[in-house]
Amino acid sequence: MALAPLNLTDEDKLQLAKMANTLRFLCADMVQRANSGHPGAPMGLADIATILSLYLKLDPANPSWLNRDRVIFSGGHASALVYSLLHVWGFEISKEDLMQFRQLDSKTPGHPEYKHTPGVEITTGPLGQGIANAVGMAFASKYAQNLLGKELISHNVFCFCGDGDLQEGISYEACSLAGLHNLENLVVIYDSNGISIEGAVQKAFNEDIKGRFIAQGWEVLECDGHNFSSINTALVRAINAKKPSIIIATTTIGKGALSLEGNHKTHGTPLGGDIIAQAKSALGFESSAEFIISDDVALRFLNVKEVGALAHYEWQKLLTPDTQALIDSMLDTSNITYPTYQKGQSIATRVSNGEILNAIATSLKGFLGGSADLAPSNNTELKGEQDFPNGRNMHFGIREHAMGAICNGIANYGLFLPFCATFFVFSDYLTPSIRVASLMKTRVMYVFTHDSIGVGEDGATHQPIEHLSHFRAMPNLLVFRPCDANENIACWQVALQHHTPSVFVLSRQNLEVVCDSPNTEAVAKGGYILQESTLDSQNPKLTLLASGSEVKLALDSQQALEQQGIATRVVSVPCFELLLAQDRAYKQKLFGTSKVMAIEAARGLEWYVFADDVVGMESFGASGKGETLFARFGFSVDNVVQRAKALCL
Repeated sequence: MALAPLNLTDEDKLQLAKMANTLRFLCADMVQRANSGHPGAPMGLADIATILSLYLKLDPANPSWLNRDRVIFSGGHASALVYSLLHVWGFEISKEDLMQFRQLDSKTPGHPEYKHTPGVEITTGPLGQGIANAVGMAFASKYAQNLLGKELISHNVFCFCGDGDLQEGISYEACSLAGLHNLENLVVIYDSNGISIEGAVQKAFNEDIKGRFIAQGWEVLECDGHNFSSINTALVRAINAKKPSIIIATTTIGKGALSLEGNHKTHGTPLGGDIIAQAKSALGFESSAEFIISDDVALRFLNVKEVGALAHYEWQKLLTPDTQALIDSMLDTSNITYPTYQKGQSIATRVSNGEILNAIATSLKGFLGGSADLAPSNNTELKGEQDFPNGRNMHFGIREHAMGAICNGIANYGLFLPFCATFFVFSDYLTPSIRVASLMKTRVMYVFTHDSIGVGEDGATHQPIEHLSHFRAMPNLLVFRPCDANENIACWQVALQHHTPSVFVLSRQNLEVVCDSPNTEAVAKGGYILQESTLDSQNPKLTLLASGSEVKLALDSQQALEQQGIATRVVSVPCFELLLAQDRAYKQKLFGTSKVMAIEAARGLEWYVFADDVVGMESFGASGKGETLFARFGFSVDNVVQRAKALCL
């Protein structure tokens, strides 16, 4: 049934104005007290946020309720408004928290952070991420609706964005997919104030936004962002739309700030005490009072909490035992049956990974994802599954940037464990989203194939060199580079035990299975003794460290070195970060007093944490057969033996 717009009387509009101005001055006071922050966008959006409050379904007492509306501020610089709204809506954000805006260890950091502030749905900051995250949440809700039904999944996804978000290319990628899949519960509110940090937006941006979104299959609406009737009409039409909708809201940055209204300086600079006092006085507020919320305003905003609590209560009555059991099982990893591989078998880790993905999907109903148009090469198709939204195979097209952010939104939705895939060299396009996922400790699984110069004939443009070092340097991210199919299984088993994002870096070329079976306990430590020295197992002279395809090279080199009398141990390191986290005693057990050499077909500078020497890449790759390139760049038994002898003798 279509939502009917509220009939706003003149008295209603007076009350709404008081509510909006209360938000404005809360935001201005927060920024002023911190002497840091962004008052402009929050003050410009206060009227729209006030009207939106009339239509929301949120339950602050149960902020993870599945059928809640999602509210995302893509422009994280509107954080003062985010925190003000969460406070007046009844979330666990006190007035004292507002007063601690941007201070160390407060609940109100400079940009919104997921899991840090109750009610914040996702970490935003880099422009464009939030709107793509909102698309991800709408993706998740569409599939959830197919699983659970339209009665149980009936919420909306609201996203505030600005000119900066729409200038970033990620927004175009994500919104294109939203239009393709007709994500009708997605409502984007575009704060069109015409101002950026450098001044007028038209200096660098004059697109026909209406035309852009019509071309992408969206419902496009327009409103005066300071006229309550206009906002109300547009918002209800957007909620009722049968396609994703965007409201182009014409606003004034710094609305209410008197002489500073519309000035680009309000974007990121406190207004000043005198301006705030004069503005308060002009709008009927006590000029010297700070952080004031009158009782009538507080009660009106708390209607969000009351309406949401009732909606949640009614929703719970719809849950059947079978439906609750399905929800509870969505992320249960306890019954996965993995494929088996025999030692000596030859199989690329991208191929074994495809089989592992399918094994996980068979048991884990919340496991879904896809590739940036590379599923046949990444081996990411889930067999027997339909395409999204009727199934779990997602086709992101050549939109790596948006793919990463969409998966963050899917993960934070609460029902699903998403994966996404591309060639490792193109992980550069996902880096901003992976960084945000790592900040949030949000579980997204990244499948990156074609992991090294082994790509061969495609040449240097397709051969990742610095990428392993880059991701290994990122906190809260586990990077797995398995040496074979059995170690690949163990890597997945370990990753599924961690509540962080994980990266799987996989070979295109076939690799011999060198592990007898998946050794999950050993892989959980990041590195382990794969092959002990036959000459001196207690005190080898040399320890070879390697990951991925170079582990077999290490094993072959060990054999050659021991034939020349150099006692050598081989340590496989599928996860550098987990090894780095082990205690000194465990590392001593691996390395002893031996010399240590690392082998990896990448830049590899991080290996010097453990190693005395690193056989790695000192340049970009080249075009040629993979085996020829390995020989050209020193990944051969002869070179490893020569370097090892120089190190040990």
